[in-house]
Amino acid sequence: MSVQSAQVSEGITQRSQSNLTAGFILLPEEKRYAMSALYAFCREVDDVADEESAPVETRRRQLAEWREDIRTACAGGQPKFVVNRELQPFIQKYHLSYEHFDSLIRGCEMDLETFRYETMADMENYCYHVASVVGLLSIQIFEYKNPACKDYAVHLGKALQYTNILRDVRNDAERGRIYLPLVELRKHGVTEAEILEFKYTPKFRDLAKSIATQACGFYDLARQTLPPEDKRNMMTAELMGMVYGRLLVKLESVEFNVFGPKKIRLSKPQKISLIFRTWLGMTMGGTVPGYGIR
Repeated sequence: MSVQSAQVSEGITQRSQSNLTAGFILLPEEKRYAMSALYAFCREVDDVADEESAPVETRRRQLAEWREDIRTACAGGQPKFVVNRELQPFIQKYHLSYEHFDSLIRGCEMDLETFRYETMADMENYCYHVASVVGLLSIQIFEYKNPACKDYAVHLGKALQYTNILRDVRNDAERGRIYLPLVELRKHGVTEAEILEFKYTPKFRDLAKSIATQACGFYDLARQTLPPEDKRNMMTAELMGMVYGRLLVKLESVEFNVFGPKKIRLSKPQKISLIFRTWLGMTMGGTVPGYGIR
């Protein structure tokens, strides 16, 4: 697999500057291209769902086209989208499942019509579709050994997405969306109007802390279910966990006041430090630092 053959996906990945892509540098060349192609697919279908200037039915039709095209790629046909053409060799090499791609697109379709989630179970189901299935695809590329690694991928995906939801409350509210479950809002005395108006209160802080506690639970489950024999191969996944775990700590340090105009992020030096520590830990002792949430 040459650099040229994955250049569109590489460009999409580099432009995104996503926390998720920080650890790709730790991968061997071919796996780095594979993860860039997978990330580009995820980015493309997510962008279709989020393009609110287009009518819902247009976006639904476009997602259906992506579904059919990735089905073609998985079946060994000739996909029409460049990203899927770049992804296809890795689908074959790493046995990536169409069912997981389909599940991800179903998660994107949820965003076309669902602007509220009633219960924690509802939000968790959404997180599985848009995050955990990406983890399940990723561990195929990382070449896991123990089937228990699938549980690790599911738990870590939910942990990362819960952290995303907490960080992006304002951005989502700007689009009329509230991912925090309504039952939790009522439990803590927070109204939808307060969130949509970017009103930070002690009640919202307590609500966010309760969601963060559940996120920490998923980070803990990920740590507990990562099989020892897969720790080295999951180095990039663990780095993702470290980056988002530190982001959760940063949110906690500002008492979850996420309503300011600037999105809370880790600085570039912080990310570089985490990458170096992960590489050093794996090189010297086969382990990486914890997620930093405790």
